[in-house]
Amino acid sequence: MTIKNDIERANLIEAGKRLAAVLAILRTKVAPGVTAEELDDTAEQMIRDGGDTPCFLGYTPEGAQHPYPASLCVSINDEVVHGIPNESVKILKEGDIVGLDLGLMHNGIIVDAAITVPVGKVNEETKKLLVATEQALAVGIVQAVPGNHIGDISYAIQKEIESAGFKVVKELGGHGVGEFVHEEPFIPNFGRPGKGELLKEGMVLALEPISTAGKAAVILASDGYTYRTKDGSRSAHFEHTILIEKGGAHIITE
Repeated sequence: MTIKNDIERANLIEAGKRLAAVLAILRTKVAPGVTAEELDDTAEQMIRDGGDTPCFLGYTPEGAQHPYPASLCVSINDEVVHGIPNESVKILKEGDIVGLDLGLMHNGIIVDAAITVPVGKVNEETKKLLVATEQALAVGIVQAVPGNHIGDISYAIQKEIESAGFKVVKELGGHGVGEFVHEEPFIPNFGRPGKGELLKEGMVLALEPISTAGKAAVILASDGYTYRTKDGSRSAHFEHTILIEKGGAHIITE
């Protein structure tokens, strides 16, 4: 999506505020003994109470055999992304980490964001993984300015994650967003500066670094949605929807 007028910009910003508020509440509800389905129920209820639409529920991405059955993606430990919260009982335990990925539609505009949250106390390596991945999102956003290229974002993310001693999941990445859940361009979390599509004022993008504490290889589970690390190592995922403006990126879902 490319923002063309003040009304679209205002709706985008309002959508981002609403999504950020839901994720902030979900963060406070993460605790040992909580189920993934409880988090999903809370997310859907909050979105609908605000008059908006949970845009993952019933969405069928390209290549999928059936629609996604929940509003919230809940990915625990070695689940990289798109963990389904309501097809089996998933209970959070002390020391876990859980990725919460959520999208909503407000006045026809879609926004997308994700956080990875520790469940109680986690070990030092896990803390470093979370910090490095969230920082990778921050440095990627810095590169999202008119005149730069997708590769500038990708390289910054890759450098930040790898310099911390972790691996980048190369099969998955960010994307355009706004009119649809997934739009062009695809934004890899690895790359070379100056390569890829030119960034222009008004573009709406979802940047999402995805890292692992072990090897980078991932596998797709039999449910058709959940990606896991092949070696069982932990994975972290952070995401913001941003609007590229003249002075730099406006973080919509902050």
